[in-house]
Amino acid sequence: MPKLKNKSSAKKRFRITAKGKVRFNSACLSHMLRRRSQKMKRTNRGTQIMAAADARVVKRHFLPNL
Repeated sequence: MPKLKNKSSAKKRFRITAKGKVRFNSACLSHMLRRRSQKMKRTNRGTQIMAAADARVVKRHFLPNL
């Protein structure tokens, strides 16, 4: 059976925390910020923890070696 590889695009977008959760950067903060509310810009700042169902897919299919 061939060696499992991580997806290069997923390595740049996701990080695995010490407890095994998936951390990712929020979207909607790169351009056209005038039309977005200040509350949305404030809450999307920084990183967020991915939902458990999505995190399972990322860890199983995109990052199997982490």
